[in-house]
Amino acid sequence: MARILVTEEIAEGGLDRLREVGHDVDVRVGLSPDELIETIPGAAALIIRSATQVTADVLAAASDLMVVGRAGIGLDNVDVTAATSQGVMVVNAPQSNIVSAAEHTMALLLASARNVAQSHAALVDGRWERSKWEGVELFEKTLGVVGLGRIGKLVADRAKAFGMRLVAYDPFVSDDKARQMGVELMTLDQLVGEADFLTVHLPKTPETLGIINRDLLLKAKPSLRIINVARGGIVHEQDLADCINDGIVAGAALDVFSTEPMTESPLFQIPSVVVTPHLGASTREAQDKAGDTIASMVELALAGDFVPFAVNVNAAEANETIRPYLPLAERLGSLFQSLAGATPDVLEVCVEGDIAGYDTRILELAVLKGFFGSLTEDPVTYVNAPQMAKDAGLDVREITCATAADFVNLLTISGGGSSISGTLSGPRAEQRIVNIDGVPFDVPPADDMVVITNDDRPGVIGTVGTLLGSAGVNIADMDVSRVPESDSAVMLIAPTKPVPSDVLDDLRNAPGIMSVTTLSAS
Repeated sequence: MARILVTEEIAEGGLDRLREVGHDVDVRVGLSPDELIETIPGAAALIIRSATQVTADVLAAASDLMVVGRAGIGLDNVDVTAATSQGVMVVNAPQSNIVSAAEHTMALLLASARNVAQSHAALVDGRWERSKWEGVELFEKTLGVVGLGRIGKLVADRAKAFGMRLVAYDPFVSDDKARQMGVELMTLDQLVGEADFLTVHLPKTPETLGIINRDLLLKAKPSLRIINVARGGIVHEQDLADCINDGIVAGAALDVFSTEPMTESPLFQIPSVVVTPHLGASTREAQDKAGDTIASMVELALAGDFVPFAVNVNAAEANETIRPYLPLAERLGSLFQSLAGATPDVLEVCVEGDIAGYDTRILELAVLKGFFGSLTEDPVTYVNAPQMAKDAGLDVREITCATAADFVNLLTISGGGSSISGTLSGPRAEQRIVNIDGVPFDVPPADDMVVITNDDRPGVIGTVGTLLGSAGVNIADMDVSRVPESDSAVMLIAPTKPVPSDVLDDLRNAPGIMSVTTLSAS
């Protein structure tokens, strides 16, 4: 099985799961950047948290790497662009620590409002300073939520229980959705001007870096307190320190910093600032969930299966309606490659029926994964399949139609004058090939199949059966269809094992046989 390099502390439950399926889990905590580059060759997977920097140089040294698993949410320590260009899947565990992060946000919100950390430090230092640390209530105060993603929504839900007024800035959330959450949307400038507390829940990107800065805070009320449990650097720390010292805002509570570990900062000397050392995800429950989730994602990636939390796969997460069609799409892609014989200029993926109403981009990726997996011994994934298509000059087009003439749902792959269609049938959703090059069939796909075009006359099917039987090849399934407006018929045969080449030659030379084509999905 595969070698999995683990460079940070991960819950043992998740690592044990990978060991149980036979993987070699190589735990090397505390590697320097140079040591990581020396150690990573030969690893098929790399599991990290937030400290390990997965740079382009690291990825370049990782010639066997298939997947990087981040046990948490943020990916600012992973060069996702370089990973994608190299065909390496990047996965995270976006739901593992959202409750812990939301609860820590509320903890810092309350600590900032009531000066919990400062009064604790004074008391254990022998000072009873009851009047010095007067706080403020959360009730009827305005909480500005910057980013209404998973964690922002949880914080908003919890803040409601304190009777806070909720306003938010998120350009990706509709007014109707916000109203359903009991939140009023507004511009960032307006939010800063109205909020008593501001909590940040944004990803760290070039667009969000330093978005909370002095120019923005100059629009705030003097009573504003800023909470950041998202990513360091979104809040400009020097600007924030200056604004607090100048009385522009009242205080802050921070769990994350521009560089970590952070042991010296102008914020640390300000009495109205509460800080914690990146504890947002540091709960037993979050660590267990992150370990289990990332182990599951890495296991799926190494098996070549669809990975729900892959961040560099150009498709929406496959829902329960689309997911059953992924193996069919991949199988059809493999069989189509044999049918076409060469890479066509244009490959059309047509999705018809109820599933066409969903985001079907993942089906296109599955088709490409199957198609190119039949052409190369190198690993083909949902990540690098589109790049392989681009390198091959293959123009991939997706067509969707809400209705399918004869089926509830239908997938058709066509290009270069060839086509193959398949669907799922019956209560067990069994895969069926239902059409090849315009000829209808009803046969379950197999790794090896044979398409025989023959004269439509008695005795030909018997000849085929005799030749295969004499070679010890049984027929697992088959179907025969007449070609419309012709005197020929086509057999689609699923043998129990590959047909030997000499038997294929005998079939081609048999009376009444016009052509023999083999299809392979292996």
